[in-house]
Amino acid sequence: MTDLSWLIARPVAHRGFHDMNKTRWENTLPAFAAAAERGYAIECDVHISSDGVPVIIHDGELKRLTGEDGFVWQRTAAELTALKVGGTKDHVPTLQEALDLIDGRVPLVVELKGVPGHDKGLVASVGRLLKRYKGKVAIMSFDHWLIRDFAKDAPGIPGGLTAYGKDNQLIEAHFAMLAHNLAFTSYAAGDLPNPFVSFVREKLRMPVITWTVHDQPAVDLTFKYADQMTFEGFEPDLVKVA
Repeated sequence: MTDLSWLIARPVAHRGFHDMNKTRWENTLPAFAAAAERGYAIECDVHISSDGVPVIIHDGELKRLTGEDGFVWQRTAAELTALKVGGTKDHVPTLQEALDLIDGRVPLVVELKGVPGHDKGLVASVGRLLKRYKGKVAIMSFDHWLIRDFAKDAPGIPGGLTAYGKDNQLIEAHFAMLAHNLAFTSYAAGDLPNPFVSFVREKLRMPVITWTVHDQPAVDLTFKYADQMTFEGFEPDLVKVA
């Protein structure tokens, strides 16, 4: 089993250490720099541009983050990196820019955002970049069709399932994904405990991180039923961890 102790050693800054999009916005280079300076691991979101370049942005639509109409998949990497985030001077970064900035100082967890019919090559392009990267890195996704490509297109990179829910149908779907050589799980803190998380932690000894933790109750749930938190909106080193 791959040693992923580094994944749970420190809190994971959700979309970097941003300030809830007041002046330092999510998924920007300043947010990643701020997380690395504090020693937090970093989670970021990646889509693929129309010319096959992994770019860091959460939404498939451009409006909320850039003020532009349209979708990420409609733009080239050059067009996307020319866009400013939240009216700041900071641009939509490529994954390579983030890797160069972080430079192995802290772990990076890359969430791949699928868009059916418009994400061809996403796993492979991310896999190529991360294979050359010297730092600690993992990939994950909500999207089962992307996870099915992890072993083929990103071999050797730990892959995880991002998940939520307590109802039987969702839990059964999560269990089905264990056939795809998962190395960890990122689970919604508010949906703990549940049979899937209990099984992967206790029977498979698989690390579980939670998302997205904003307050003390979610901190408490995380460290009762999981191993580490993905947080935003506060400084984890200043809160009580049971």
